[in-house]
Amino acid sequence: MNKYYQILGRVLTSGKTQENRKGNIRYLLNERLTLTPADLLDIFEGHPIARKKLKSELQLFMQGERNVEKYREAGISWWDYCGSILVNSYPTYLEKLPPLIEKINREKRSSKNYVLFLGSTGVESNQAPCLSLVQFQIEDGELVVTAYQRSSDANLGLPSDIYHLYLMARQIELPLKSITLNLGNVHIYDNNIERTERLLFGDESVKFELNV
Repeated sequence: MNKYYQILGRVLTSGKTQENRKGNIRYLLNERLTLTPADLLDIFEGHPIARKKLKSELQLFMQGERNVEKYREAGISWWDYCGSILVNSYPTYLEKLPPLIEKINREKRSSKNYVLFLGSTGVESNQAPCLSLVQFQIEDGELVVTAYQRSSDANLGLPSDIYHLYLMARQIELPLKSITLNLGNVHIYDNNIERTERLLFGDESVKFELNV
């Protein structure tokens, strides 16, 4: 069982329950998921991820695109509930990523921590980023990526963020050593619990519901 599925299994077997305005959840606090390139390959081969859409989504984020229609044109419909414009959301922060990547590739300083902060600015938001911080470090000529995720929907958000972090790492001209996610709250919504159990028993046709 790959490391992502292991997290799902722990939430199912050891998670506590919590009432949530989006729907009740089963959750764990302060989980850590460290993935090597071999682990990533294991996840991507064994779990159905909408790679083309997620790649397009990250490209739009990095361009600072806030028009939801542009995402729909790329086949991405999961932002439709936000209205016509993404306010204070992922594009606000990820448009800072291209110059940061260019800086890392230019400097490649092992003594420096390169940080992308996706934090609250205190203004109106229709989808504050759950991925809060991404840190890029260089150790012995290899790239080490560390991310903090304040809240993680284990079925939909977590695999998407894993793939986005992998796509970010690929833009840096260094071999990848590891990606570590620190998950403040990782959870499964009640309406997706039975589907998660089916997934872990080998049903790859499972589709999860988005809770908003």
